[in-house]
Amino acid sequence: TSSSSPFFLSPSLHLRLLLPFHTTEQRTRPAKTTAAPRLPFLPSAPMAAHASLVVLVALLAVGAARASNDEGDALYALRQRLKDPNGVLQSWDPTLVNPCTWFHVTCDQASRVVRLDLGNSNISGSIGPELGRLVNLKYLELYRNNLDGEIPQELGNLKNLISLDLYANKLTGGIPKSLSKLNSLRFMRLNGNKLTGSIPREFAQLSNLKVIDLSNNDLCGTIPVDGPFSTFPLRSFENNSRLNGPELQGLVPYDFGC
Repeated sequence: TSSSSPFFLSPSLHLRLLLPFHTTEQRTRPAKTTAAPRLPFLPSAPMAAHASLVVLVALLAVGAARASNDEGDALYALRQRLKDPNGVLQSWDPTLVNPCTWFHVTCDQASRVVRLDLGNSNISGSIGPELGRLVNLKYLELYRNNLDGEIPQELGNLKNLISLDLYANKLTGGIPKSLSKLNSLRFMRLNGNKLTGSIPREFAQLSNLKVIDLSNNDLCGTIPVDGPFSTFPLRSFENNSRLNGPELQGLVPYDFGC
């Protein structure tokens, strides 16, 4: 009876025994996830700022090098025009990228030529228009040499020029009206040359001009009286045999005697 009967599970008990395993399997199976779309890489703000700074520095360096090359070309063109018996221009080597290494040339921190000092150097020849390309030049000192020819109109492009010293040479021709565009100019010394013609009336617009010396030339006409000319002493114009004194407006023509 009870000892020999085989053991059978009832259908309901069998189901109850299987259900926990089935439920656990469903509960522990990892949920299927959807991958987030990949976004393009965007640099952080510090990285972007650093990259911009590097690019800016590189562009400034290229700009400075290009300016140095242009200025070096202009200076070397001047050297080609000049005779230099004392070899003061020997260091002006066109194969050097930066003219700031040349003697008698001064540059600012951005490697731009701001001063050319060849005074009393025993050089001769003409100045030429190339110097008009030195747009950052502040001091042009070519005094006490043997320079001849005319003063180039292109010097009127030197908008930053403070001092123009061409005295004690053999320069001829008229004083260019283009020099009236040099609004930063404080010192203009052209004395001791062979300049002819009248004093450009436009020079009365040079409000920053403190010193002018046009003595010992062959200028004619009258002396302007407007602007800074009202303060210049007459000795600044002496020894010009055809110069007729201060302008008498309405009475004497400006170019009287020319």
